[in-house]
Amino acid sequence: MHPNRQAAEHSFRSWDGAELFYRAWLPEVATDRAVILFHRGHEHSGRWQDAVDKLDLPDFALFAWDARGHGRSPGERGDAENLGALVRDVDAFVGHVSRHYGIPIENIVIFAHSVGSVLAATWAHDYAPKIRALVLGSPALKVRLYVPFAIPALRGLLKFKPKAYVNSYVKGRLLSHDPAKIESYNSDPLITRRIAVNLLVDLHDAGRKLADDAAAITAPTLVLASGADWVVDQAIQRRFFERLGSAVKEMHVYPGFFHDTFNERDNHLPLNDARRFILERFAQPLHEPSLLEADRNSATQREYERLANPLPAFSRQRFGYGLSRFFLKTVGSRLSQGVKLGVATGFDSGGTLDYVYRNRAEGLTGLGRWIDRQYLNAIGWRGIRLRKLHLEKLLRRAMSELQAIGQPVRIVDIAAGCGRYVLDAAGEQTAIPATGVLRDFSTANVAAGQRLIAEKGLQDRFRFERGDAFDPASLAALPRDATVGVVSGLYELFPENPPVRASLAGLAEAVAPGGYLLYTGQPWHPQIEFIARVLSSHRNGQPWVMRRRSQQEMDQLVAAAGFEKLAQESDPWGIFTVSLARRLEPAHG
Repeated sequence: MHPNRQAAEHSFRSWDGAELFYRAWLPEVATDRAVILFHRGHEHSGRWQDAVDKLDLPDFALFAWDARGHGRSPGERGDAENLGALVRDVDAFVGHVSRHYGIPIENIVIFAHSVGSVLAATWAHDYAPKIRALVLGSPALKVRLYVPFAIPALRGLLKFKPKAYVNSYVKGRLLSHDPAKIESYNSDPLITRRIAVNLLVDLHDAGRKLADDAAAITAPTLVLASGADWVVDQAIQRRFFERLGSAVKEMHVYPGFFHDTFNERDNHLPLNDARRFILERFAQPLHEPSLLEADRNSATQREYERLANPLPAFSRQRFGYGLSRFFLKTVGSRLSQGVKLGVATGFDSGGTLDYVYRNRAEGLTGLGRWIDRQYLNAIGWRGIRLRKLHLEKLLRRAMSELQAIGQPVRIVDIAAGCGRYVLDAAGEQTAIPATGVLRDFSTANVAAGQRLIAEKGLQDRFRFERGDAFDPASLAALPRDATVGVVSGLYELFPENPPVRASLAGLAEAVAPGGYLLYTGQPWHPQIEFIARVLSSHRNGQPWVMRRRSQQEMDQLVAAAGFEKLAQESDPWGIFTVSLARRLEPAHG
């Protein structure tokens, strides 16, 4: 083992401007390889020192943060806005390490424990980073709360007290057999004993999501579990491991180990396995599976086929969904304006989206307005509204960067709906005279978009016309000097990849090299079965059945069209993503 390395103390600015504390163990000679460590709940980066020493990776830079609300980072102790905010912090921290220390993302290993493992795995699921490997210790996919109906009770508490806290029941003796580690845990003044109830509920939901959709994670993954863990459930860890989409994956369980796997008495056992796994990953070239044909053979394709087929005739589920459809088409559509619009035009129509964006409950009588408010507050529609904000944010970024290098802002949106997000963002940036062409297949949307352009006084800068985002002739008629291309909320509605690839290729022809592309994704949806069984599409009133694309699949489709991904925004649940990419110079020869 090499002599112990001392940690240097630093901070980085996260996505919301918060300055989060981290430690860096840097080698004597600069390196392009890194391991980034994420501590368990309640803890902080200082408790990684022994693991850093025993990992014995002298040619690697190692980094560990104090999560917001923990250790020496700011924020209410044990608190965050939601788990999604912490996942965004993970993305910001990894990005900081990569940029500041000059370490390619492909040479970064994520090494996490417990709650940190859930954050790391959620980031890998939602953002699809091209990392070298994941090492997940005792992932807290399901915390043992030992109280009947604890999660429903905590959800109920949040309705009356949105900011509530509980203290951890876990003592040092339940974490490790090592007396020194037990004492250090019990006496550490930086240990955070409490956790916000909303985070505990979010953690539970994230664990279920990861176990259900682990196939979306394809990075080489090592799961290290404790055999006598009193804190988290091991059955869900095994289910997560079995469903992982990683071609290279291992799981090891250490008999008798308590929850704090890397601070146990025999912690050299999991740390040696981790060290071996990390070095083996760097001994092999990085391989990313191709998902360009995931519409033919993938977990999401099989899910789509299941949802497209009817349920058994006398099943309880079929009866329940039938009642929901009946309610929407009768009571709902008569009293709620939003439901009425969805039934008439399709719940995925541009008109419905524009209604959701406005977010004003309308209906017949107070009951109708109440139903409409519940409808507008559905998790999917909340995510849609955040998607609009993220689209506008990244569009403003693209506009500002083009202005900074003296390039004009010329926008092309091939399926704009009513165009509200583009026109709102362009209208707010008064110092940047953006121009553009907005298109949509629906004549009703085109008319609504033209009215919106007139309302905003943008007739001299924007025009709205009818166009088919999947028709080669229509795409070929686009201007060829766009500096920003936009495609939002379109490809999620179509399960096959060949039309999407052709559409992206046509859009790429319209965007000049060095220009930008904004595109959306839907890698996850907790209500995808309800949507398929109950809601109707704008396409002839057929059931609204969607095939989810993992973020990795969507990114690969965009890359195949000649774009390089630069940034991504996601809602707290990982339902809707918005990404920004740059058009590369076409290959010649």
